[in-house]
Amino acid sequence: MEKKRKRKQHVARETKAKAKAVRVGPTRSDNVKDPFPSHTRPTPQECETLRDTLLALHGIPPDLAKYRKLQPTSDTAQPDPPEPVLDGLVRTVLSQNTTEANSQKAFATLKSSFPTWGHVLGADSKDVEDAIRCGGLAPTKASCIKNLLRCLRERRGELCLEYLRDLSVDQVKAELSLFKGIGPKTVACVLMFNLQQDDFPVDTHIFEIAKTIGWVPAIADRNKSYLHLNQRIPNELKFDLNCLLYTHGKLCRKCSGKKGNNQGKKCNDNPCPLLNHDKESVEL
Repeated sequence: MEKKRKRKQHVARETKAKAKAVRVGPTRSDNVKDPFPSHTRPTPQECETLRDTLLALHGIPPDLAKYRKLQPTSDTAQPDPPEPVLDGLVRTVLSQNTTEANSQKAFATLKSSFPTWGHVLGADSKDVEDAIRCGGLAPTKASCIKNLLRCLRERRGELCLEYLRDLSVDQVKAELSLFKGIGPKTVACVLMFNLQQDDFPVDTHIFEIAKTIGWVPAIADRNKSYLHLNQRIPNELKFDLNCLLYTHGKLCRKCSGKKGNNQGKKCNDNPCPLLNHDKESVEL
């Protein structure tokens, strides 16, 4: 009788441990706190409405749509293999403080100039700088990339980040934060695009729009906006809404206070739909 009782207790403990290991719901850490808990915007309904509005106006750009989560399908055709995580991280580093066209050209030149990441690591810094010069800040970015590769080789023994696919959001952030020059926005981009985690990067465009439409308080900086929006925006809307706000920010100068560019004629000749989302004053 005593043996049966002990066996039941042992099975119960094992079952409880297994259940605890399975993450249910959002992947965001429960320890992350909203810096503006009394700022109740955006609401889930606002997020959905704005997503639908911008989706009708812009659609998801093809170069971003390829990163959408693959849905189960009965088709026999195999999907294209995902972009290597290391490629995605370097691509994101090259996108800092430059245009999308220039960063894409810099990445393409880097990949065509060096057959493998091992060749990049072994190359002279000047040669790496020359390959990515069109993306701007070549010395800084080349140093960051070579440091990343060197640290990765020392820590893991290989130039590969695919192991990140098996880690939680918090674990990925802890891993990537070990590399000098890899900041929160870069990590968030890798999480959302390459690891298909529910995260919401906040770049300059999204930050300015969020302030303009009152989704974050006027006193918010980009880091606090990132923490707040990740708490408020439903996980299932994060990818689409992020891509759409980023696209809209590049095209429309009315909602962000920016001059915009020639691509924004469609938006700049018409009232901005985002400005219909009235601001709410919030006492913090």
